[in-house]
Amino acid sequence: MAETATLSRPAAATLPAIDPGALLAVQNLEAWYGESHVLHGVSFDVRAGEVVTLLGRNGAGKTTTLKSIIGIMGKRTGSVRFGGEETIKMSSRSVARLGVGYVPEERGIFSSLSVKENLTLPPIIKPGGLTVDQIHELFPNLKERAGSQGTKLSGGEQQMLAIGRILRTGAKLLLLDEPTEGLAPVIVQQIGRTIERLKGQGFTIVLVEQNFRFAQTVADRHYVVEQGRVVDMIPNAELDANIDKLHTYLGV
Repeated sequence: MAETATLSRPAAATLPAIDPGALLAVQNLEAWYGESHVLHGVSFDVRAGEVVTLLGRNGAGKTTTLKSIIGIMGKRTGSVRFGGEETIKMSSRSVARLGVGYVPEERGIFSSLSVKENLTLPPIIKPGGLTVDQIHELFPNLKERAGSQGTKLSGGEQQMLAIGRILRTGAKLLLLDEPTEGLAPVIVQQIGRTIERLKGQGFTIVLVEQNFRFAQTVADRHYVVEQGRVVDMIPNAELDANIDKLHTYLGV
């Protein structure tokens, strides 16, 4: 009788303690969509100037984690501290005004507005944001397409615009949800170079990403999310040594 192959799970990882002095400290975060309990005690931290990724299969809770941090989930409990300030009871508008910017997976471009109008629509909430000229330097396509409507942009140009308009607001923590999904390799490389430049300018980034090979080129650390929990943390320097374990987590 043939044996049935089974997929063994990695042994439970010992996660580091949350640093209360980190720029972003998430502890025991729970979240619900209506009656559906999605996050079950997510805990992780991000230090100022870091790029950190949330890796995991579809439906693991990565996007919900970003939405919970920015405050657009209907119900959430636990602790989300940004810059030492507790935000779990704040509205999304109040969280954004602290300096947190969110780029959703669907990008949220206003299709009836031009690139210039999309770029300048969000209010400046903190000093230190990039100027329009600086954003054009990062994304030359946006300068060339300044008068084009959102519906006329390619997927890559929409992603550039979604990131660019957040940079103008003065946000220092950027929450990027699947920024490379569906993009051509040359655009993925441009997004990667942009993230590296932003990190060099002092921005802190939490990146939800399915493409861990891309994440490896930009991130300092990787948190693995499974069934609404953080189950492992892998420093980028140790990613290759843990590749088999990561394949098991991601089911690839």
